[in-house]
Amino acid sequence: MDNEQSLNLIEQITRNDGTKYYEIGNILMNGRAEKAAELCLIKEVRILKLNIPHSHAVGIYEDYVNKNYTVPPMELTEWVEYDKPEGPVRDAFNEILKANKIISKEE
Repeated sequence: MDNEQSLNLIEQITRNDGTKYYEIGNILMNGRAEKAAELCLIKEVRILKLNIPHSHAVGIYEDYVNKNYTVPPMELTEWVEYDKPEGPVRDAFNEILKANKIISKEE
C-alpha cells in the first residue's frame, strides 16, 4: 500500500478514558478509527469537517504524518495517536484547526 496520504478531514477522537483530541486525517484513516472504536481501542470517532482546503499548513502536517507514520492494518491491535511536536508541526496543526473553525483564534 502506498504510504503517501492526502489529509482532507478533521476528526474528534474520544479516548477510552473519555478525553478527546482532534486529528487531521482522511477517509481511510477514519475507517481505521471506526474499526478501533468497534474493537474498544478508542471510544468514538466523529468527523467534524470534510474536504478541508489543502493549505500550506495542511502540507506541513501531511509531510510530517507521511514521514513518521504508516497506515495501520485493517486488523488493528492498537490505536496509535499521532504526536504533535512543538514547533512547525504543532503550529501548522493548530492553524488548520483555527482556519476550519474547530478552535477559536485565541486558543
